Amino acid sequence: MRVRAWVAGVVAGVCAGFVLVPGVASAAPVPEAEAEADLAFHGTALMAGDTVDVRLTPRNNGPAAVPDATVRLRWSVPLAVAQQLPARCVREDERTVVCSTGALAVNGVGEQVEVPVRLEEKASEVTLEIGTVWGGGAVDRDHTNDELKVLVLDTGDAYAF
Repeated sequence: MRVRAWVAGVVAGVCAGFVLVPGVASAAPVPEAEAEADLAFHGTALMAGDTVDVRLTPRNNGPAAVPDATVRLRWSVPLAVAQQLPARCVREDERTVVCSTGALAVNGVGEQVEVPVRLEEKASEVTLEIGTVWGGGAVDRDHTNDELKVLVLDTGDAYAF
């Protein structure tokens, strides 16, 4: 019973940030400060019939470089089951695709991501939500330029974001 109580104390101490050893108490190592970056996405979305073509360019406003990031594209309507997505993109669910941006240098512009999708049914309009899923381990405190909503009408016109 004594061993069980000691183990529970060690677990509680570790969870609290301390490592307990009989007769010795020391603080757990402090993690390094997280790198900070400011990701931004700019581009266009064009809908014609049951097809939406999205072209976006990622940018990193720094102050740290990003080894890779992931952007999520979520539509307000379901996508067709069969899609021909670029190699850097995968389907997350019936309305969502996620894509890798690749490495982004400080104050650097990444390679354009082109994502054509087919909708399950023709719609007169869709809302496209764009947002960072993962920033390569960097923290992005400014979401005004990487979390966007775009209304795209079936006009054949490109809507900029």
